[in-house]
Amino acid sequence: MNVQVKNRNMWAQVFLMIITLGFYAIYWFYQTAVEMAALAEDHDAAPTLWTILLFVPFGAIYSYYKYCELYEKISSENMNRWILFILWIVFAPAVWFIVQTELNKKATI
Repeated sequence: MNVQVKNRNMWAQVFLMIITLGFYAIYWFYQTAVEMAALAEDHDAAPTLWTILLFVPFGAIYSYYKYCELYEKISSENMNRWILFILWIVFAPAVWFIVQTELNKKATI
């Protein structure tokens, strides 16, 4: 199976985040969830639903957890989903950096 993972420049993402007033984060969340679902071959993953739930009170928490669960499946470092989930609640930019770094590694393979 040939999975297309996009190599994204971190500085360009910071610029896009600022210019779009944070809307790029929603796009990034969806696109990376789709890529991770394809990498993990997880047909039960629902990136569209998770993205919609970001706008529902307490739905975002569920979305973050499912996203972290998916990341745990593709992580080469075997990062625990709970550590990533707590990090997302405490300092979300760190999760962005961790996930994007891992996906950039997968894009170059």
